[in-house]
Amino acid sequence: MSNQQTGTAPPSPAGSAAGPAPASAAGGGPAGADPAPRRRTAWADGVDQLRAAATTEPGRLRIIGAVLAFLVLAFGAATAWQVTDRSAAARDVVTRSQPLATDAADIYRSLADADTTAAAGFLAGGKETQATRERYEDDIATAARLLAKASSNTSGSAATTRQIGKLNSLLPRYTGLVETARANNRLGLPLGGAYLRYANAEMRDELLPAARGLYVTETARLGEDYDSAKAWPWLALTTGVLALGALAWAQRRNHRRTNRVFNYGLLAATTASAVVLLWLAVGHSVARAGMNASYENGARSLKVLNEARIDALQARGDENLTLVARGAVVTEDQQDFYETGYRSGMKDLAGAGRTGDAAAESKLGTALALADDDAGRGPVQEAVETVRQWQARHAEARAADDQGDYDRALAKVIGGGEATGQSFDRVDDRLAEALAHEQQQLQRAAADGRGALDGLVAGAVVLAVLGATGAVLGIGRRLSEYR
Repeated sequence: MSNQQTGTAPPSPAGSAAGPAPASAAGGGPAGADPAPRRRTAWADGVDQLRAAATTEPGRLRIIGAVLAFLVLAFGAATAWQVTDRSAAARDVVTRSQPLATDAADIYRSLADADTTAAAGFLAGGKETQATRERYEDDIATAARLLAKASSNTSGSAATTRQIGKLNSLLPRYTGLVETARANNRLGLPLGGAYLRYANAEMRDELLPAARGLYVTETARLGEDYDSAKAWPWLALTTGVLALGALAWAQRRNHRRTNRVFNYGLLAATTASAVVLLWLAVGHSVARAGMNASYENGARSLKVLNEARIDALQARGDENLTLVARGAVVTEDQQDFYETGYRSGMKDLAGAGRTGDAAAESKLGTALALADDDAGRGPVQEAVETVRQWQARHAEARAADDQGDYDRALAKVIGGGEATGQSFDRVDDRLAEALAHEQQQLQRAAADGRGALDGLVAGAVVLAVLGATGAVLGIGRRLSEYR
């Protein structure tokens, strides 16, 4: 039977182009099949579900409830965080930075007073009193103790560590020079005066600059703590305004769709958020006012009074060394170096004149202007009057020394009765009294400012949780209407 009769096609020869097509040009899949679908991520699925939910009113309500709860909780968290930060800064002002700044000032004062007392004891020679010796030793011991305290309490900044290390290494060398000067002075050797001048140069050029650097560093840290305590909590305030705005919008939306005036859950959330926002604004305003009062009426006065006390100490030291050196040390224009230093110190302390009032640009003039009550103003005014007395007595001592009457000049400087040393001690005592008063004012005002924030952290957290719960329950009440 032929092929035509059977209706079957003859087989194609091997290798013919008429053979069957390959299963797939690239792989084993059937020809023309679609590629495998790309797998979707969980995020994309979530976005699609959220988009689909947002097309229905129950879905939109769930989204609104979640956003409201998040904003209220975020407001509470931001308030707790920023109030805690400012309360800690206010606490540091009272318990850390201000005491450290005071200690740094006392280190400077103790070193300067030790140098002044050493010069006074040297002038007395073999008649140096036990009280003078004990005062010098107490000054050195106080400086060493406060350095150890500063080393253990400081935050470990490089500048502070360097200054404390320098002071600790130089202090024994200074005391050694003073003891050598004393020993030579008792033996009647003129070399003792050279050793004392060298000790004074060590104090003036090395120790006191390092002590001032420490004081400047700690005072700067005090200023930073004040700035941190007074900074407005903008994040918390902004979040609170956003939360209240969102809650107001949600209630307005609810009223327009249901014609109901109140949703008690949303109303409770709004009330809780408004209370926290008002508490935050008022509490921080009161705290800021307290910290400003603490700075203006305490910290600024303390800084000026400390510098005034230092000027008085340096003037007293220069006055003593004028008699020790007896013209051996002069300035470039051939003026007595120490007498020039005394005049400069007195000018900074109370002004150039000798009237009963301190110049406005002087340290004592500024301290008088900053004193805000009689308890602070009285001691400063007494110090001003005593400085004028000191200047008059010093002029008498210089006149006697210029006339060659060294013994009379010495009596006018380190003797009893009407000596300049008595005037200096009275000035120092009055400034110490003023410092103690300003210290109390600073502590009181800073404590009052910090107290305005008491309870705000806990209150913000509790009210935020209640507010978020109210928002969820308020939205849940609306959702229940769709079930």
